[in-house]
Amino acid sequence: MELSNEQLERLQQQFDFIREIDKEKEIIRQTPLADNSRKEDDAEHAWHMAVMTLILSEYATEPIDVLHTISILLVHDLVEIYAGDTYAYDEAGKETQKIRETDAADRLYALLPEDQRDKVRGLWDEFEEGSTPESRFAHAMDNLQPLVLNDASGGTSWKEHEVHVDQVLVSGSICFSLPLPFVPFPG
Repeated sequence: MELSNEQLERLQQQFDFIREIDKEKEIIRQTPLADNSRKEDDAEHAWHMAVMTLILSEYATEPIDVLHTISILLVHDLVEIYAGDTYAYDEAGKETQKIRETDAADRLYALLPEDQRDKVRGLWDEFEEGSTPESRFAHAMDNLQPLVLNDASGGTSWKEHEVHVDQVLVSGSICFSLPLPFVPFPG
């Protein structure tokens, strides 16, 4: 199969994007792995939320398209390649987060061919707006995943950053019906 110049250019753009997003593995988050051996990276976080969605989607409080939700989760933190990760309890970082991440989205998704740029950027925008059942469930997974790992590690990052239970409860808008007795919130 011989590709046209237009197809080769498109393929080059796609591979440029694929190589660029490999940098997501270099973004270290504040959440430890369950075994507390090190902190997770953004790619591990995305993978974990995607699998959690497969497993926990039955608890969604409204019907969701699981594949669409996973797609949102896989792309929503890619902007951190340029914007950096903003810790959930970093109030100063949150003040500039939206502008940093919007600028990063403009830069990163522009690497893709126009149709894919619009599709992937649309998934990111959907997460940011939180206006669909899928984006709300994605937010719930984004909030729940660090809780699960902090529980497993004995609250390591909460202790490290002096996070208190009221901060944890305010930050997490849970969008599924699942009791959370297994999460020992910080004191």
